[in-house]
Amino acid sequence: MKEDQKNELLYQALETEKGGIEIYQTALRCAVEESLMEEWEEYLEQTKEHHQILLDVFEELGLDSDEETPGRKVVRHIGESLVKAMEMALEAGDPKAAELVACECVVLAETKDHQNWALIGEVAKKAKSKEADALQNAYDQVEDEEDEHLYHTMGWCRELWIKSLGMKAVLPPPEEKKDVHSAIGAARAKSARK
Repeated sequence: MKEDQKNELLYQALETEKGGIEIYQTALRCAVEESLMEEWEEYLEQTKEHHQILLDVFEELGLDSDEETPGRKVVRHIGESLVKAMEMALEAGDPKAAELVACECVVLAETKDHQNWALIGEVAKKAKSKEADALQNAYDQVEDEEDEHLYHTMGWCRELWIKSLGMKAVLPPPEEKKDVHSAIGAARAKSARK
């Protein structure tokens, strides 16, 4: 395994969680649907916990959590751009449109976050024992929640778009009702929405 690239993944994952806190805080300012607001409040708290879990991993592995890498800077820039997009939507004065923009921004952020954790799980399988234990423990604490963040918010985004188009939406989305935690489950929930 390439040590420098493994560390880059961890730095990007840490920055994704750190930026995710601000993304959820901003998304909550955009939320109109009460159920979505409650969900994002829960995800904000979980994201804060995920950030702390990664800080603990960094300490255990002897990594400097403040170290800058080129990839980390890019991740930060993307996160700041998502926050700016939501702020622009809020300034436009259409609350429903701002909520939809926020939903899309959360889906984009959670896509990266979900991939980070999937890769951390892969690294844990191949890492040396102490490192493997730290990464596997973190992965086990976070992965199920990351699945929910991504697949449930994708469902919200789809249904809010359908509603904005003047068609019948299912709110909360089927992903919520079926408590989806996988791509297969999300596909099943989407096809059952009728």
